[in-house]
Amino acid sequence: MYGTTALHEVLPEIHKTGTSFIDIWPRPHANHREQVAMMGLAKFEELLSEHKIKLGVLTQYKLGPFGLASEFPVAQRFGCQIIVCGAAGNRAATGTNLRSEVKKFIERMKPHADAAAEHGVTIAVENHSGQILATPDGIKWFTELATHPNLALAFAPHHLPQNAEMQGRLLAGLGGKVAFFYGQQHGTGSSRKQPREKELLQMPGRGPLDFTPLLQGLKSINFTGFTEPFMHPFPRGIPIHNSTAGVTAEIKRSRSYLEKCLQNL
Repeated sequence: MYGTTALHEVLPEIHKTGTSFIDIWPRPHANHREQVAMMGLAKFEELLSEHKIKLGVLTQYKLGPFGLASEFPVAQRFGCQIIVCGAAGNRAATGTNLRSEVKKFIERMKPHADAAAEHGVTIAVENHSGQILATPDGIKWFTELATHPNLALAFAPHHLPQNAEMQGRLLAGLGGKVAFFYGQQHGTGSSRKQPREKELLQMPGRGPLDFTPLLQGLKSINFTGFTEPFMHPFPRGIPIHNSTAGVTAEIKRSRSYLEKCLQNL
């Protein structure tokens, strides 16, 4: 959301958005993980302490689901309990073949989930488009077969058909396997240059998706994880507004919308 804005400028904004947690991303979506590496973990720890912020999530699509080992001790050091990544497998599979691909992926993830557990971390796999969890069937099979307590789902409405009732029913059937929820809808997409007002339709409360049924689904499974108002700018890595204050205001706007949805339940 804040793109490549320097962390010392981002951290003072976090409490203004209504939280004390931050999600750190690497390139190409931002460069905050690279900033942390450059300043060193001790300096990052000082910055977090100075601003009374906690590391809530490490997002690591860059490393892939089988390359997260180097992040586990980092997460443990900061008390970060969630690492988000993508899936792996034959993305063209359908039907029973897709179920087999999901099962194979889960089997391959077991040693990584074991290592995550040793560090107090849960790996949350996103239902990203073009991957094996990109469909409701893929998601359902993953949550059914992924019995490891440290392997869970990061649910992204953006990558599913924009049918609020369907997504709400889907969420209601996923039990305790949802560890993370993206407050992001598809809007008009994020893979091409558009006017900013079009890009912002990905944000909750701006585009047409009604998040109320989705939050009802989350409530029905007693979801207590992070909800992250979110969007992708184009090109990736730039802030979603020209000013840091503008980014903060947009996140607050989405949070307010989601809170109103909750009040309607």
